[in-house]
Amino acid sequence: MTGNNRTTTVILIRHGECEGNREGLFRGRTDFPLNETGREQARSLAEAISHLSPSAVFSSPLTRATETASIISERCGAEMSVRQGFNNMALGKWENRKKSDIEQEYPEEWRLWLSHPERLQIAGGESLLDVRRRAFANLDTLVKSNAGRTFAIVTHRAVLKPLLAEVLDLGDPYFWKIHLDTASFSVLKHEKDRGYCLVSLNQTFHLERFISEWI
Repeated sequence: MTGNNRTTTVILIRHGECEGNREGLFRGRTDFPLNETGREQARSLAEAISHLSPSAVFSSPLTRATETASIISERCGAEMSVRQGFNNMALGKWENRKKSDIEQEYPEEWRLWLSHPERLQIAGGESLLDVRRRAFANLDTLVKSNAGRTFAIVTHRAVLKPLLAEVLDLGDPYFWKIHLDTASFSVLKHEKDRGYCLVSLNQTFHLERFISEWI
């Protein structure tokens, strides 16, 4: 594309596996680092997207995201910076709690989480609509300031799902209809006249020996 309708490419990335992924926890904004598997996943991911030549990597402030972003930045020669707008969903009273404990203590909210999480408002936390609005606002700002470039965003499943729902104009319920593995990537294209287009979703060809369902 030429002129004012340049094509912008956005690589949406879920961070690699971290401490807490396999412990059945609602991690939220609890700051877990990558584990060794997660670091290996991030290296494989960086290699897989290197041909896309991202010029910048924007990361959630949480360590599991910044570690993933740093590995990508080094491999791709891309500038890395942190964006608070891509921080994970704030989970309030569910933060860093075992899912089995939440199921026992808050059975009605738990059932809503499993059936229609878009309607859930956790005390002291965010709703998915809150996340959807802030994540898209940050994406749109970056697209406008990086028109015609390729850049990556490293964030979390509970940010990527509502962000994709907003980009694709999906109504509720959507959350459990989108699957995103750890260290997967998806690709968006944006043109001023046409808006956003999803090119690929949950790419995991680089992770065959790592994939674990639903973590």
